[in-house]
Amino acid sequence: MSDDFYNLLGVARDADEATLKSAYRKKAMQWHPDKNPGNAQAEAKFKEINEAYAALSDPQKRALYDRYGKAGLNGGGGGGGFHGDAGDIFESVFGDIFGEVFGGRRQQQRAGPARGADLRYDYTITLEEAFRGKDAELRIPTDQICEVCDGSGAEPGTRPEVCPTCSGTGQVRAQQGFFMMQRTCPTCHGRGTIIKKPCKSCHGQGTKQVERTLSVAIPAGVEDGTRVRLTGEGELGARGGPRGDLYVFLSVKKHDLFEREGPNLFCRIPVTMTNAALGGKIEVPTIDGGKAELEIPEGSQTGKRIRMRHHGMTTLKSALRGDMHVELFVETPSNLSARQKELLREFAGECGDKSHPEHTGFFDKAKSFWEKVTGTD
Repeated sequence: MSDDFYNLLGVARDADEATLKSAYRKKAMQWHPDKNPGNAQAEAKFKEINEAYAALSDPQKRALYDRYGKAGLNGGGGGGGFHGDAGDIFESVFGDIFGEVFGGRRQQQRAGPARGADLRYDYTITLEEAFRGKDAELRIPTDQICEVCDGSGAEPGTRPEVCPTCSGTGQVRAQQGFFMMQRTCPTCHGRGTIIKKPCKSCHGQGTKQVERTLSVAIPAGVEDGTRVRLTGEGELGARGGPRGDLYVFLSVKKHDLFEREGPNLFCRIPVTMTNAALGGKIEVPTIDGGKAELEIPEGSQTGKRIRMRHHGMTTLKSALRGDMHVELFVETPSNLSARQKELLREFAGECGDKSHPEHTGFFDKAKSFWEKVTGTD
């Protein structure tokens, strides 16, 4: 027997996903041990076919196999070998329609307790709350075991009875050729029991929807899309199974001043012409609710960015903070008095065509001019 995975499945090396699955189905049905009882060769062939399909149906494993062969899957090319259960792979491809055609192990699992589904809850916070963290209370509609019937769904004094159609298995089977077709029981809908006298409180469901209040600790530094898991706060499990988990997905509101990129913040701050030309210090707001002093370099232009270290967002699960990047916007004064306009014309005349900031003496002239305008001479 050939060891080449493509030859085992009987497909070309450029076969697409649909072709691979179709070829696997044919080979698996041909060599399945239950169709070839007592045939050791068929059992070995079935394992080889499952190994081949497990590798070629996974794009990453297939790439490793195409490049390194089996050595790539065994660690030679950085990947991992085949570790799957052949029955699991078979069922994942064929689905429940052939669920128990080859054995009853999964049927027994279905009849037992089943874990409840995970739930999602969307919660919106402000950028400030994302910076410092928050203890939030969530009101969530959820199912709770009915107190009247204790979850049985039957009227007190009665109890559910074994389903006569499926004998309590929750599944019905029918032979069609050599296939054993299996489907959910239409009478009990897979529960394995029927309720002749439903509980009036929960109408036979065994559960009632209530609203619960849950506390969730939102850590400092979370970003938009972060999720917080609350273990065991999801949907009730079937047949006494444990609850699933609740995932709280966080959305951060758009801020009026700050824009966020990871741990860093960006904002646009207006400065006067005098501060931009002569330089100076101004106070700017910070995300923690305070203010910080910003040094404006002499001759600053609109669009200049100044980095303020450690004034950005909190980093998740760390004591570090990002930076705040301030972009300057130089404001042109309006509603000037006659004297201010006269001084501006005088300043423009002195600068002439050589008013570029690099021209010698420009800042001395600017300083003298603004001192006149602002009355600080």
